[in-house]
Amino acid sequence: MKKFFLTALLVGFCGTSFADDHVASASETAVLKALSAYMEARNARDFTTVIALSSKDGTLDTNSDGSFHKPLAEQTIESWEKSGEALTRYFYPEATALSDDVVHVRFYSEGMVGSEGSMSDYRTRVTMNWVKENGSWVLRTAHYSPANFGGVHETQASDFED
Repeated sequence: MKKFFLTALLVGFCGTSFADDHVASASETAVLKALSAYMEARNARDFTTVIALSSKDGTLDTNSDGSFHKPLAEQTIESWEKSGEALTRYFYPEATALSDDVVHVRFYSEGMVGSEGSMSDYRTRVTMNWVKENGSWVLRTAHYSPANFGGVHETQASDFED
């Protein structure tokens, strides 16, 4: 009986420790699709789409530049045009539904940011909260934290050439 109990305990532990049986909900899948459109629009400087994928009530952001939390910001084309150039890619996106109308997303991003002729390497970890507004998933909060560590690829502009 003791051997059976230990075997059952070991199988149960291994099954829960090593299995990733999470099946994405419809909300999580929809938000990951919206995230992809949002990131593509940012790289293309399609700020109309970026704004359409942002909350009409504004967004709460914390940037990876070392500054403190930003105040509630209404997204405008003018503010995005002032943000400078950015070519980024994102990796390992994960979405977790927190409720029927809130999905938490996290991912890693790297790329090049700055002004034309003065681009610099950029690496960050990102968490976002997407909310359902008027039937559409939109970005409500974003937190970017720097991921400067050794042994990683230094991004070059040529990384974005097809």
